[in-house]
Amino acid sequence: MPPTLLARRLALQSLLWATARGSFYTGSAVFFTKIVGLSATKVGLGMTFAGVAAFLIAYPAGRLVDRYGPKRTWAFGAIGAAAAFGFWPWMHGFGPYVALAVLFEVFSNFSQAGYQAYVLDVFADEQRVAAQAYLYSALNLGFTVGALVSGGALALNSPTVLRWVPMLSLVIGLLNGLAITRLPRADHDIRAADRERRAEERAGTPRPTRNAGWFLTSLFTGVLWTNQTLLSVVIPLWLVQRTDAPHWLLAWLFGTNTVLCIVMPSFTSKGVQTVGDALRRAGYSTGFFVLSCLITLLSHSTVGLITSVLVWLGHVAVTGAELMIGSGQWAFQAKLMDPKRRGEYGGVGEVAKTISDCWAPGAYTFAVMHWGDIGWLAIGAVALVAYAGLGPSARMAERFGAEHFEGTAENIAPGLLAD
Repeated sequence: MPPTLLARRLALQSLLWATARGSFYTGSAVFFTKIVGLSATKVGLGMTFAGVAAFLIAYPAGRLVDRYGPKRTWAFGAIGAAAAFGFWPWMHGFGPYVALAVLFEVFSNFSQAGYQAYVLDVFADEQRVAAQAYLYSALNLGFTVGALVSGGALALNSPTVLRWVPMLSLVIGLLNGLAITRLPRADHDIRAADRERRAEERAGTPRPTRNAGWFLTSLFTGVLWTNQTLLSVVIPLWLVQRTDAPHWLLAWLFGTNTVLCIVMPSFTSKGVQTVGDALRRAGYSTGFFVLSCLITLLSHSTVGLITSVLVWLGHVAVTGAELMIGSGQWAFQAKLMDPKRRGEYGGVGEVAKTISDCWAPGAYTFAVMHWGDIGWLAIGAVALVAYAGLGPSARMAERFGAEHFEGTAENIAPGLLAD
């Protein structure tokens, strides 16, 4: 249980948000093909267009967070994304699907940018990583609940039931938006309302586009986050096409990941306070990443139970990589972002992350399916190179902050941290 009242309220909000998303996303492939009537290729193409829109809107969304405040931007994006769910049951054809997918992604980007800045703003420096660990657990619990709801709808095998699942996501999403509006204002919300004061404070601080260390840190961290590609795409495809492991093992893989990501974040993030702590966690993440590649490649030449155990252990190692880089990234955000421009810094970080991981699904899948063991070793080498660049870039960003982030004592609105 999160230790403060505010952390518990934010955990409830995370639970609602993830339940709404999970309820729709789990059955979205069936929904788009059977209800909307799209081919798999068109579904994928629409997701690509939505991803491009997210890339283009990331930095402008961050600037709007700084201009209007994180809570207002977060609520606007969350309510807009929730409202989009209400249009899916009546959607037919490729053009309307792309338009709505792009609109949904734009609202989601506003929501994410505001959420990230709000969380960093309302918690004291020593509480930020621990608080985000609790929120990460709540997110995974919410996605699990949503998946169970969607799984029940799929089990009924009724097109009518499946058509109206988005309306459940609409209701939960609107409840989430209402919960956001009832949260206390962050200090940055208060400061954003005073435009003269905000302009005066920001006048002497450089934009994040001048902070090469921050961009590179986000870029290399994003490469380490490609462990998610191994988790959700590469290892499952490897299991199905290159091993004799039973296909039902996929359920155990994702089930293990979900359970660990619910119960472990508060443990794996414990003691992470400084940039040095974050770099050590990134090192652990890289170790798990490489270990997963080594374990999984062995499963190609084994049979029976040994194959299943190796694939499962490889997946568990990827989960370790996910948990470790998560706690490291939260510390980077807390320590390397200018408090006066958190929205902009978040936008630049999102742009860098998109650049660093958009290529991974295609490249990693091609590598392991065509090169076999060499492909797994190449993926591990990518992680090692990213980690090698992360240390110098993080220290560069730290020096930039020491030089330019004047007057960055934590601005915490009184009373937010108490029960």
